[in-house]
This record gives sequence, structure tokens and C-alpha cells, in this order.
Amino acid sequence: MKYLHTMVRVSDPAESLRFFELLGLRELRRHDHEQGRFTLIFLAAPGDEDAQVELTHNWDHEGGYEGGRNFGHLAYRVGDIYEVCRRLMDQGVTINRPPRDGRMAFVRSPDGISVELLQEGEALPPAEPWASMENVGTW
Repeated sequence: MKYLHTMVRVSDPAESLRFFELLGLRELRRHDHEQGRFTLIFLAAPGDEDAQVELTHNWDHEGGYEGGRNFGHLAYRVGDIYEVCRRLMDQGVTINRPPRDGRMAFVRSPDGISVELLQEGEALPPAEPWASMENVGTW
């Protein structure tokens, strides 16, 4: 058995792609299916192309998708959790669960998909502004 990918539905592929690119993922391939009226976009972190995320956009779906946490979350190991959270926050992404412990944070995609960020190796020493930030919304 081999892991292939995790599929999440997205309402705005450009907005979702921007979010996942901010996380550090890169587009590997894209397939537009005219007859089925959907697009598949496969993403992965550089150097980890076997762990893919498939963004599925159904062209005729109106509105957003609710309940993104119903499946749990995506998780990515990062080299510097503070730097990643700062970059995301600087681009307008809400840090729902800040990395107060220097180890773990949660953010959400534009469609409410929960994404866990985990510090590679040992936790970083607690640092501001993260150490005193409160949770925002659900994660």
C-alpha cells in the first residue's frame, strides 16, 4: 500500500492555490475535465512530491464548502514555525492556533480546511508575539 494524496474541494482555485503556495507547496500538475466540468490541481512540498494534496474545483458549484474540519486536517512539518506563521500572517492569513509552544500552529484555507504546522525537530523557545497570542475561531 502506498499513500497517494489527500483531496479537498475548493470553491476558488486561484485563491486556494495562493494559500497553499504561501504554505510552501508547489503545483505539480493540473487536469481540466471539460466533460465532467471539474479541475484537479496536484500540489506537494518541494522534495516531498510523494505526499500530494489534490485540489478539486467543481466548475458549477455555487457557494463555498462548509465543515472543512469534518475530515480532520492536513499536517506539514516546517523548518521554522515562527517564520512560516509570520509570512502567512503578513499575507492576511489568520493564525487560528498560534505557535505559543514553538511547536504547533493551525491555520485554515479559504474553504475552511484546517492545516496543522509542526516544527521540525525540537520545539523552538517560546517567543513573542506568539507566546501571548490567543486562539482565534476554530482550528
